[in-house]
Amino acid sequence: MKRLAGLVLVGVVAAAAVAEERAVVVGDAASGWRELRFDEFVNANGDDDTWTADGGLITCTGKPVGVLKSKQEFTNLELSLEWRHLAAGNSGVFLWAPPAVFENLPKGRLPGGGIEVQILDHGFKTNYEKGGRKADWFTTNGDVFPVGSSKMKPFPPLSPNGSRSFPRAEHSKGSPEWNHYYVRAVNGEVRLWVNGHEVSGGNDCRPATGHLCLEAEGSPVEFRNLRIRELP
Repeated sequence: MKRLAGLVLVGVVAAAAVAEERAVVVGDAASGWRELRFDEFVNANGDDDTWTADGGLITCTGKPVGVLKSKQEFTNLELSLEWRHLAAGNSGVFLWAPPAVFENLPKGRLPGGGIEVQILDHGFKTNYEKGGRKADWFTTNGDVFPVGSSKMKPFPPLSPNGSRSFPRAEHSKGSPEWNHYYVRAVNGEVRLWVNGHEVSGGNDCRPATGHLCLEAEGSPVEFRNLRIRELP
């Protein structure tokens, strides 16, 4: 009987997970998930052609360095998105970037505040090391860290200087494959899942409200299937 009960419980949990995944994919309004559309963002400090959209696909040239900023500020949320690099590049998602960091933000600069969920292609690390530099202070599998004036207590394992939450396992796929990120940002705590696996995060984030951003950071990258669920 215990074995049967266990199997039933596993089946119920699996069915719930499938239902939740479907709700995310289709933007099921009853579940609270909705599409995060391109017109809900503004080009903060890029060129006119840095960011373009075709249906649900958002394409970024990567130049100049800068961000696509959400018009709305968010506090507690879940975010689901897919991304892929088209070269050995660098990008990321900013959470909780305070409005003040966008004032007079010049081209070629990233905002000086927010929690970054990093999006790096494996080839970026290879190229970095080819230059004779030691690539021990970052990974290409989902680092989470505070930027500029923002603060966060990162979950272990940590980067050598203790500022970044390094992923517990390596689940990112290299260019040009698509990767899925699920981010849960609630009450000052951020957790990241990469392709279905929880890998990194942190808590005691300050501030814990602000804008979302997609990064242009030097090379072409694409985003699709952006979904968000705002939480109490």
